[in-house]
Order: sequence, then C-alpha cells, then structure tokens
Amino acid sequence: MQKGIIGKKMGMTQIFDEKGNVVPVTVIEAGPCVVVQKKTVENDGYAAVQYGFGDLPLKQTKKPIKGHFDKADVAPKRTLREFRFDNIDDVNVGDVVKADVFAAGDHVDVVGTSKGKGYAGVIKRWNHRRLKESHGTGPVARHAGSLGACSSPSRVYKGMKGAGHLGAERVTVQNLLIVKVDAENNLIAVRGAVPGPNGGVVMLSDTVKKAVKG
Repeated sequence: MQKGIIGKKMGMTQIFDEKGNVVPVTVIEAGPCVVVQKKTVENDGYAAVQYGFGDLPLKQTKKPIKGHFDKADVAPKRTLREFRFDNIDDVNVGDVVKADVFAAGDHVDVVGTSKGKGYAGVIKRWNHRRLKESHGTGPVARHAGSLGACSSPSRVYKGMKGAGHLGAERVTVQNLLIVKVDAENNLIAVRGAVPGPNGGVVMLSDTVKKAVKG
C-alpha cells in the first residue's frame, strides 16, 4: 500500500547503528496527520487524499477554509497537502496517519522548500568564474560580463544564466533511508540531509513524485 505523511524538519543529528557506526540523520516530526478530503477519478479526474498537519487556532481560520474543515468534521489544520495514490479505497475522511505508517528500513522520497537566499549574482547562483583583475575589468570582477546579444538577435536568449532569485524552491530528494521511527513522539530519522530550513514543512512518501500542493 502506498504511504505518505506531512512533517516538520527539526534538524540534523547523528545516531549509532548496531555495529557502532555513526549515521548522520535528519529528524522529522511526522504527523499526526488527518485526512481532510478524498478525491476520486469520478468527481475530480484523479485519485488523491488531502492530509492536514498542525493545529490552526479557530480565530486564525478564514471562513472559506473553515467551511472546508467543517465539511470533513475535522479541526482546522495549518498545512494541507495532497498525495496522489493509485488506490485510496481503504482511506476515509477523518482517518489519522501517524509516524508508525513507516518503519525503519523503508525508502522514501522527501519534498521540501529549499532555503531562500534572496537576490544573488551569477557566481553564487550559477557558479560562474570571476573575471581576471589584472587589467581592464575595473570594479566588476564578479559581474556576468557580456551576454553576446549584438544587433542580431538584438535580444538576450531566453534561459540565459544571470543574477536573480536564489533558493526558496521545491526540491525533491529521492530514495532516502528511514533509520529510526519513534512512534510515541511522532519522530522519523532519515539518513542524510532533507531540503529546507529547520521548522520547514516536508512531505514523505514512497510516491512523492506524484505529490502536489493542496
């Protein structure tokens, strides 16, 4: 059965395996999540379940979204995400998904939003080289230089690598190993690094390539 859950990245640490080897892990507070909506091919054109994660105070809930939660008869949630599963017959609105849906040894894909780094130049953003500072470059050694757009074609080609917004984009890391699951505290330890800053929302799934924002 396909599995998925929403969580919050807590940070990185290290644990020891049964052989005494150090394993770097990312700790994720996974769930509990509640099924807020169930979408079917007949009604919506695709099969998916919408999970809610993190309590949202009622006074912070806007009326349209409050009606969405009232229809499902669940408490307002701060984060909503959809998981597209091939078979959702056994899933019902109101079901609670906890960290124990996964077990140590499972492999998952993790989606998160990378750290935002603001406006960045071509060296930081695209790993361009500096201009030589011996002669003629003046104070622009870290600039992009000529883009080669002369009288023909009299424009910059689309997709040209230049300065601009860096980070704060959707990143998927595939095939990460779950090292440990603490079901009592809703914690999952995943081997390696997970995208996003500490406290950021992440999605874990064995089919996260089909997961979309709800």
